[in-house]
Amino acid sequence: MCHRLPERTFKIKGRYFPVCSRCTGFYVGAFTYFIYAYFFYVNYTTPLIIFAILVMIPAFLDGFTQLISLRESNNTIRFFTGLIAGIGLAILLKAIKWMIITIQII
Repeated sequence: MCHRLPERTFKIKGRYFPVCSRCTGFYVGAFTYFIYAYFFYVNYTTPLIIFAILVMIPAFLDGFTQLISLRESNNTIRFFTGLIAGIGLAILLKAIKWMIITIQII
């Protein structure tokens, strides 16, 4: 799904990352949350799910406003909006998993 445009991708020692900076943020955020959820109990309540949806909005707005040429973002903004959206996405995925497991047990 990633476009991997060189100007929107981080580069270290002349080598580009395999994904763009926003996707890098998504992966780092999701991975970080999955590690956190492994070690600490998380109660997937409605407010947490609403929070997860809300933190994904900045990444959507950043990407959408770039898509319609309203403005140009930079890699730092792309990374941090992806980072918080990755956390939100991971929360939603774990909440869905929790709901599926809970329904099967009952």
